[in-house]
Amino acid sequence: MAVAEQTRPAASEGKVWGFFKSAFRNGSNGSSASSSTMNVHHHGGNPPLPEGSLLQGSNSVSSVAKSLLPNRRRLKLDPATKLYFPYEPGKQVRSAIKIKNISKSHVAFKFQTTAPKSCFMRPPGAILAPGESIIATVFKFVEQPENNEKPVNQKSKVKFKIMCLKVKGPMDYVPEMFDEQKDQAAVEQILRVVFLDPERPSPALEKLKRQLADADAAVEARKKPPEDAGPRIIGEGLVIDEWKERRERYLARQQVEGVDSM
Repeated sequence: MAVAEQTRPAASEGKVWGFFKSAFRNGSNGSSASSSTMNVHHHGGNPPLPEGSLLQGSNSVSSVAKSLLPNRRRLKLDPATKLYFPYEPGKQVRSAIKIKNISKSHVAFKFQTTAPKSCFMRPPGAILAPGESIIATVFKFVEQPENNEKPVNQKSKVKFKIMCLKVKGPMDYVPEMFDEQKDQAAVEQILRVVFLDPERPSPALEKLKRQLADADAAVEARKKPPEDAGPRIIGEGLVIDEWKERRERYLARQQVEGVDSM
């Protein structure tokens, strides 16, 4: 009985040791296989990457991804991607678009079109303060169709582009600022032309009519002189015209700038 009790643990220990040996053998085979696989990759024509190359690759990928990302929006447009015009062949029709500055800085914008001979904008450009908005009116001459077909609710080949430019603060708008800072200018949106049937009511047509009415009201408001635009009496009864005063200041500033540039 004592002998039997001593041989059983030896057999069980042999089984356990055999299990660990097989596991070790498999592990060694796996490691050798993986090492051989690595050797195959190293000798397959592609040398091992140097240290830091993965980091450089990730940086280059991130820079490419950033270049492909769209520019941050500075303006909110309504409509956002289309300009709706009533389809009236042989006539000059109008569209309207609301432009709002949604950034925290002053932004200049300007219109461009692929058909400058038949289209123009009012205003063609302006500078908007943060949160300021304006309704621009777009004029277009509608040509007669070739096959007497009505391209209603269809996109036209004519396109409009709105460019934007961040400026330092309130200033007078001049189109040349986009040429002087063309590296900073960005395309805000490309707008496509869509014709609407003026005899068929639609939500887009009703919205266009409201926007055109608001644009006309804004133009009339700008035409009205300010309340204090009349002549002012100062000093000993001298009457100074405000516009004349502004002109004199402008001429004086031009003379100073001319002297400084010499």
